Amino acid sequence: MGNENTQETQQDLGQLLKIRREKLAALQEAGRDPFKITKYDQTHHTDDCKSLYEEHEAKLLAGRPAVNTDGMDEAAAREAVNNDYNERRAIMDAQPINVSIAGRMMFKRVMGKASFCNIQDLKGNIQVYVARDVIGEEPYADFKKSDIGDIYGITGFVFRTKTGEISIHADSLTLLSKSLQILPEKFHGLTDTDTRYRQRYVDLIMNAESKDTFVKRSKMISAIRRFLDNKGFMEVETPMLVSNAGGAAARPFETHFNALDEDLRLRISLELYLKRLIVGGLERVYEIGRVFRNEGLDTRHNPEFTLMELYQAFTDYHGMMDLTEEMFRTVAQEVLGTTKFMYGDVELDFGKPFARITMIDAVKQYAGVDFDTINSDDEAKAIAKEKHVEFEAHHKKGDILNLFFEEFCEDKLLQPTFVMDHPVEISPLTKRKPDKPDYVERFELFVNGWEMCNAYSELNDPIDQRERFKAQDALAAAGDEEANHTDEDFLNALEIGMAPTGGIGYGLDRLAMILTNSPAIRDVLLFPTMKSVKD
Repeated sequence: MGNENTQETQQDLGQLLKIRREKLAALQEAGRDPFKITKYDQTHHTDDCKSLYEEHEAKLLAGRPAVNTDGMDEAAAREAVNNDYNERRAIMDAQPINVSIAGRMMFKRVMGKASFCNIQDLKGNIQVYVARDVIGEEPYADFKKSDIGDIYGITGFVFRTKTGEISIHADSLTLLSKSLQILPEKFHGLTDTDTRYRQRYVDLIMNAESKDTFVKRSKMISAIRRFLDNKGFMEVETPMLVSNAGGAAARPFETHFNALDEDLRLRISLELYLKRLIVGGLERVYEIGRVFRNEGLDTRHNPEFTLMELYQAFTDYHGMMDLTEEMFRTVAQEVLGTTKFMYGDVELDFGKPFARITMIDAVKQYAGVDFDTINSDDEAKAIAKEKHVEFEAHHKKGDILNLFFEEFCEDKLLQPTFVMDHPVEISPLTKRKPDKPDYVERFELFVNGWEMCNAYSELNDPIDQRERFKAQDALAAAGDEEANHTDEDFLNALEIGMAPTGGIGYGLDRLAMILTNSPAIRDVLLFPTMKSVKD
């Protein structure tokens, strides 16, 4: 029975699609091919129409009292309300707001000589009143044959219906594009997540929340750029195809460049090229761009994502903390209009000072282990076994400290928290702390238990950097696919001389998730990576 129903549904769908193509063919044969229209003069969006009308109405009808029906019977009250509406309408129509909108028809109700439809554009939607005697018999006949999903240009004036809905009284309609596919049923929307991600264009049409997410994401990136530009940073672009993918612990994607007959990699970070620019004297640089990491997929990871990295000469990681806190606070205010907002059932507050704690103190607080009292790798491994923290044979004390932090601390850091002073073993590009050389001047910002940001006092000692690269090369030789490799040109740049520098890197996708209350990274990527489908 199920197969029979499926076959009937497919037959019905096939017939409906056939009818749409036949409608298009009829229009083309009559010389009204919508696909030959090249432009339309759109003067307003739907929300403009509503706000302008409300302002105009308030001005023209200022001081006019509401109709009083006290003491009237039902018929008299109805007549009084109707007369009041007609008088208000006459005042407004005498000074009309003429508009020209364009958008997709999402609803249509035909009622003889007059009809209503709903037009949706970038900013929202609005009801349109279509009368045969106004637009003409032939255009009205075409409109009656229109389909949900068709794109129209509409000229007319704004008015308020008797039910109080601000609408457009159409003077003319122009079919700008014929929809040959059928949109999901409006009441249920597009709820299947796989289809939403694969057919984002349909998701944006059917789900206002999805459109709002990506509008906010765009505002977020614009706010970041404005913030950094105002701080004197210069936006730059660096290579995506590189011979040595360094600057992060990640497995790169590999490809082959035929013209040079060389194997290349897609960048995993922006760091090493941006630091070269600091060496060149640019002092304050940033880049917002895609990076690529050959890793798994989950709610917070996509193999390609948008990274923002910045570098500032003559400052350190404390300066980067101050800059990061101000940036996150400013961006939240610009995008959301507030610095206090919900993510899931947690209220996040970007307005108050961000907490600051060292990694050792965090582990001491949440795991009850003081790594300042652990003096060797063997002692660290022993306490890891005692606390059931898994580690690998090559791990050292610093690696195990980081494993403790990940196991016991991360999910506790809901409000914005800077976690400072990481072990040198996990920070190959970071300057050591002068008074504690086993640790580095590094911080990560955590929000909602997620790592949001990674920042350093950048290592500018080329001799120390070469030794760190050697250690990474040894890890790579032992089979660690995420280890860095020695970058001789970068070392040459450091030998030219790099000023003391602070740097920050963070994934914009996670920040977009936080600001839009989105549970998965795919919800904030217009076209997330997905397994391809043959059909």
